Amino acid sequence: MLTKTATHTLECAHLVKRYGAQTVLHGVDLHVRDGQIVALLGPSGCGKTTTLRLIAGFELPDEGRILIGGRVITDRDTAVPVEQRQVGMVFQEYALFPHLNIADNISFGLRGTAREKAARVAEMMSLVGLAGLEKRMPHELSGGQQQRVALARALAPQPHVLLLDEPFSNLDTALRAQVRSEVKAILREAGITCVLVTHDQEEALSLADEIAVMFDGQIAQKADAQTLYQRPATRAVATFVGEANFLPATADGDRADCALGTIPLQEASHGAVSLMLRPEQLRLTMDGEGAWAIVRWREFYGHDQRVGIVLDSGETLVARTDGSAHFVIDEMVRVRLDGSARAFPESAT
Repeated sequence: MLTKTATHTLECAHLVKRYGAQTVLHGVDLHVRDGQIVALLGPSGCGKTTTLRLIAGFELPDEGRILIGGRVITDRDTAVPVEQRQVGMVFQEYALFPHLNIADNISFGLRGTAREKAARVAEMMSLVGLAGLEKRMPHELSGGQQQRVALARALAPQPHVLLLDEPFSNLDTALRAQVRSEVKAILREAGITCVLVTHDQEEALSLADEIAVMFDGQIAQKADAQTLYQRPATRAVATFVGEANFLPATADGDRADCALGTIPLQEASHGAVSLMLRPEQLRLTMDGEGAWAIVRWREFYGHDQRVGIVLDSGETLVARTDGSAHFVIDEMVRVRLDGSARAFPESAT
């Protein structure tokens, strides 16, 4: 039976990091609850990996502090060494020792008697679904199996916090969904407090309890996946997390007038706004109610399809619908919105 890891809450307060004249983190605040999985999601260069390295202790912040389980591990007067932080790390390239078999890779760094180490290795091999492969060498395993070995090695010392740095980037696209599902199950079974760094929104949405979206060294919004997708705090978050259409409109309280007609709003707004419309909110029909549009392109995926349309007013939108309807290029369709829209001030980004 798996021995649950004694996980702890992680707190990062006002982290600032500079490299010479360049500031890469601008006061990052991050709170991860005990046993929670949080993803740092953002484009390359946004500061997510730097945040991870500060938590691990590979680098030190210029300002701010980091606590694990209420214990300060980094502040102006404190810098607990990497090996004393009780933080596990799974690197992008896994960093397995090529000259050691799987059992020795997992037991590397473990303390205790040979029997205790062997028992912990057996426990970890069972957890990651690789029991019986202890004597294999890393090069004899698939990429997905190597990834699980790296995870087992990181979990073996029972860290308080686990850090994952782009853990699926080395896997073939066909394997990623399967391995993500396996890793999520392993993390849930272990009950580990975890911070995941990724630039892949699907990865973050499928794995994490909450997602912190980062731009330019700051966290723009931290929320669960559904909130991020349906109620993004800014237009930049809306664009980065999922596909979004934006339509100019004039808001008056809880409704707005635009090329699709009068649209209900999620929250009251006034004046010139930009409406966020997710592609799956747009309903296309051959007749009935709605604004007229012309079909310009179509991408069919079997289970669903993306359809590019141009409204009479000239605005271009993308709709996502099931694969049952057959839309013909240059034909006229009706388009209406299902649900409400999120409005951003016209000048907002």
